[in-house]
Amino acid sequence: MTSTLEHKESPQANGAVLPVVPGDCLGSPGCGQPADFLRPDGTGVEVVVLESRANAKGVREEDALLENGSQSNESDDTSTDRGPEPPSPLKETSFSIGLQVLFPFLLAGFGTVAAGMVLDIVQHWDVFKHVTEVFILVPALLGLKGNLEMTLASRLSTAANIGQMDTPKELWKMITGNMALIQVQATVVGFLASIAAVVFGWIPDGHFSIDHAVLLCASSVATAFIASLVLGMIMIGVIIGSRKMGINPDNVATPIAASLGDLITLALLSGISWGLYKELESKAYVNPLVCAFFLSLLPIWIIIARRNSATREVLYSGWEPVIIAMAISSVGGLILDRTVSDPNFAGMAVFTPVINGVGGNLVAVQASRISTYLHMSGEPGDSPGTAPRKCPSPCSTFFSSDVNSRSARVLFLLVVPGHLVFLYTIHSMQGGHTTLTLIFIVFYMTAALLQVLILLYIADWMVHWMWGRHLDPDNFSIPYLTALGDLIGTGLLALSFHVLWLIGDRDSDVGD
Repeated sequence: MTSTLEHKESPQANGAVLPVVPGDCLGSPGCGQPADFLRPDGTGVEVVVLESRANAKGVREEDALLENGSQSNESDDTSTDRGPEPPSPLKETSFSIGLQVLFPFLLAGFGTVAAGMVLDIVQHWDVFKHVTEVFILVPALLGLKGNLEMTLASRLSTAANIGQMDTPKELWKMITGNMALIQVQATVVGFLASIAAVVFGWIPDGHFSIDHAVLLCASSVATAFIASLVLGMIMIGVIIGSRKMGINPDNVATPIAASLGDLITLALLSGISWGLYKELESKAYVNPLVCAFFLSLLPIWIIIARRNSATREVLYSGWEPVIIAMAISSVGGLILDRTVSDPNFAGMAVFTPVINGVGGNLVAVQASRISTYLHMSGEPGDSPGTAPRKCPSPCSTFFSSDVNSRSARVLFLLVVPGHLVFLYTIHSMQGGHTTLTLIFIVFYMTAALLQVLILLYIADWMVHWMWGRHLDPDNFSIPYLTALGDLIGTGLLALSFHVLWLIGDRDSDVGD
């Protein structure tokens, strides 16, 4: 079979781009008939056109060409249905994982250190002294980075890795839908977090103030809305930039989501609550007006999110993990409120965002990586090889040879050196009310290691369990995991401070 070419080669049945072959191949069984063509300068060139019954070697060569060509933005009609090949996580080594995670991990850690320094300062402000329920809002609103921003980062990272953000139309669709979605979620979660703070503040003492309740509502809703808007835009830029630089977004997006997340959220909460508290006596109408304004914007964001097929399902079904995670974080906030309100444990405030932030960042990276790995095998629940695990053993989570176990080991090994850097930074900036003695560091590191160990183990089980139940782990797992990180971290840290106080570690000045 021969074909005629003028200026372009005609694609064959097998879709191959055919090479020029030497004349001695003409008699071999695998070759077709030669066809003579003229170049523009008049010289001849001999091209052999293969028949559709290509040999095995030709098929392999064709697959290699298509695989290489799929990584380019310019492709012919015969390869457009394949789409770009996502980078396989199996090719990542422990060194490459650690190298990509290290910088955003340290950046996120310094962000939590800055948030801890801010909390250490603002805990002495009048609004935190007279409206102590604001402390309950701290883990819940800081947890929004896990409920919303980290979920957004994981969702967009997966979409980028599987080729759903390669064209400008797809990119704009993902951006508008997801930004509207997180504004809806942020407003609702902020409102519910204020209700939880009022309830948890009322239960121990039985004291309730309507003015304080409205103040908490306005502060929480405004903080959640503004913080999610800013951080969402940062996340989109990070993921787009990561793809252009050839970096796996799963390794950098979620830590960077938290690098400025804690600091921005805590600074907004402190500033907004302080400003509204100042207006409480002279202009009492300001607080309900602020709350009503942000709530009135909800219908607009709902309409935009509903019109986008990429976010419509999450808008309807993604509330359970967000709300439950907020409730879990609020319990951690209650522990923080009860602890730092005691002058003996005021030094705990500066360390709480650090230990919670580091644990949440590491487990979010792991959950996002496992989710992307599963998405490459199909849709949630489709692949029998990813059936939910009833109870994975710690050996399979941390010591097996697969890539997710390797990343779990790398992330766990980052805990001690990372926290040592962050503790030294706090000490150098003279933050907190605690001296870094050896016994304090031992207790603190024990709490941090135990927190991350538990979180990584739960992540391995939870992501696979949700996948087997036809639930997208990008939307459901990270809120639970980061909220558990807040609760476990705050609880273990409070326990460590109580034990240090009981054994009389006066050198660490825990009680100052």
